[in-house]
Amino acid sequence: MIRTVLLTILALAVVGTGYWGYKEHQEKNAVLINAENNYQRAFHDLNFHFDALEEKIGTTLAMNSRQQLSPALAEVWRLTSEAHNDVGQLPLALLPFNKTEEFLTKIGEFSYRIAIRDLTKSPLSDKEYQTLEKLHENATEIKNELRKVQSLVMKENLRWMDVELALATESDPKDNTIIDGLKTVDKSSEGYSEVNWGPEMTKISEFKDNKYKALKGKEITKEEAKKLAFKFLDLKQGSKVIVEENGKGSPYKAYRVSINEPQSKSNIYMELTKKGGHPVWILQDRDVKKAKLSLYKGSEKALAFLKAHAMDKMEMSVSDQYDNIGIYTYVKKQGDVRIYPQTITIKVALDNGDIIGYEGMNYLVGERERKITSPKLSEQEARGKMNPKLKIMEVHQGIIVNDLGEEVHCYEFLATLKNETFRIFINANNGYEEKVKKLDDPNTPVNSM
Repeated sequence: MIRTVLLTILALAVVGTGYWGYKEHQEKNAVLINAENNYQRAFHDLNFHFDALEEKIGTTLAMNSRQQLSPALAEVWRLTSEAHNDVGQLPLALLPFNKTEEFLTKIGEFSYRIAIRDLTKSPLSDKEYQTLEKLHENATEIKNELRKVQSLVMKENLRWMDVELALATESDPKDNTIIDGLKTVDKSSEGYSEVNWGPEMTKISEFKDNKYKALKGKEITKEEAKKLAFKFLDLKQGSKVIVEENGKGSPYKAYRVSINEPQSKSNIYMELTKKGGHPVWILQDRDVKKAKLSLYKGSEKALAFLKAHAMDKMEMSVSDQYDNIGIYTYVKKQGDVRIYPQTITIKVALDNGDIIGYEGMNYLVGERERKITSPKLSEQEARGKMNPKLKIMEVHQGIIVNDLGEEVHCYEFLATLKNETFRIFINANNGYEEKVKKLDDPNTPVNSM
């Protein structure tokens, strides 16, 4: 009797295990099929958007009027964004596909900057027209290579899951038709580097390449970095410190400093530029207990920290509180004008007022004396450019970087419409509405100035 019961239990266990294994297998297959379907859809969407992109660039070459050209280039910009999104959904993390992505980025920036330009005053130049012709040639070549890969995928019923597996398991995967095809596509994208992007794009590229060269001072050693870190953080001797150089991929040379601080029983991480020993960012890793300070009291701690480090020409632009931490963005001021390219963000622990976070790279690379002239428009004239339904709460003057990568002098309006708050920048010289930013609430940080 007992033997029969045991055999029955064993049989049920075997059947149960088998059923569980079957269900697991079914669920795993369902996940794999869903992933494969998503990869196939993304790849076919990429082909569709590249076809449309190549056609739209070709169409712009036949246009002449502003009414037609601006919307067409705006559509080119939209299609590059769609194609970028498609690439991001493919399993290409381990496959060098950067040339194609750079090509899409450059086309997007180029087309957008022309689309938003007043072409009645600054029409398309001969060089820009030649750039469009070259981009059309590159896009046609890439489109044709993508079509070849698409044809092979469909003809041989190839699976993207095999691509993911090959990339994940081999450092140099071979004998994979899709991978070989995509390498050819990326090779075709190299031609974009020969394109003359014109003065606007060249200026932006030079700014990106050269902005870190604005850092001042001589190169410091690891030991000097350690001493500067202690001085900046006002730490006492006895903390354990590790100083390392940052990686080769970084756009600037710096030292990473790790400090085990026994007094606060926390770890502090910091980065200083190798040139000049300027603090870039600070992060104190510790639990922040229940807040004892108000958000306003926290701002006083942040401002005292800035003044202690000779950064006194600063004005708080926005503040916010997350859990027990106050986050404050300060803007450099030159006279009565806010310099938005120069900002510092500080995090204050509201349990005891410690500075637990600092981000100052924008302040460093934007440091220079600007010649700010009186605005051509009065404040009242700038108000006249605003939507009359808006209720204006605050008015300031500020320098921002516009969509063309230029620093422009603006009137900054903080305004409300019903229950929504907006930050609006009106060009102080021509009345153009440079930026409109919807805020979640009046204290929401504006990070895109």
